[in-house]
Amino acid sequence: DPCSQCSCSSGKETEKDASKAKKKENGDQTSIPKIFFGTRTHKQISQITRELKRTAYSGVPMTILSSRDYTCIHPVVSSSTSNRNEMCVELLEGKQGKSCLYYHGVHKLSEYHTLQLAHQKCQAWDIEDLVSLGKKLRACAYFAARELMLGADIVFCPYNYLLDPQIRESMDINLKGQVVILDEAHNIEDSARESVSYSVTENQLRSAREELDLMVNNNIRQKDHEPLRAVCCSLT
Repeated sequence: DPCSQCSCSSGKETEKDASKAKKKENGDQTSIPKIFFGTRTHKQISQITRELKRTAYSGVPMTILSSRDYTCIHPVVSSSTSNRNEMCVELLEGKQGKSCLYYHGVHKLSEYHTLQLAHQKCQAWDIEDLVSLGKKLRACAYFAARELMLGADIVFCPYNYLLDPQIRESMDINLKGQVVILDEAHNIEDSARESVSYSVTENQLRSAREELDLMVNNNIRQKDHEPLRAVCCSLT
């Protein structure tokens, strides 16, 4: 007989079990959150992955999100001192009749890590490990890291990947219902200021003012350009 001291006597447990059974019938599954681990610098990510490798969780699926400056292996783009992001986009769009061979080999990297995981040989890795493997397989480490995020339990990245909404959108990062860990979180204020700050020289301001003068004098979107001209004038 049900006892009088616990919930089973009131039928609450039965209702709970019925609710669970209903969820199971509907195919509902418990969503397991990802852990987003944010650090101030890429060097700190190297230190943390090194420590992760020493733990019992070394084989947990993971990935590291970083910029093309650290992960691009294209010989022309990676050696360039100009904007690597723009050069990469141009290659992907094939604007000059050229495409990126390494981008088309992204699946080689992601499949390799899946194979390693299936044989329980996968260990925590660093950006340099992924780049080295990318060169070996002739596969883009930048986009492979993004693909690995889909099946990763832990995602390591710099602060700005979590703080900047534009970066979150471009990297398809959704933090709703996820676990966010910020290493040395007292640096967050500085990182937040940097993500919404931009530096310009006085020459750039004067050049912008001259262009805006030209726009206003020629009645080109005058209502939009006049306030901008006023800002440039006040700053100079």
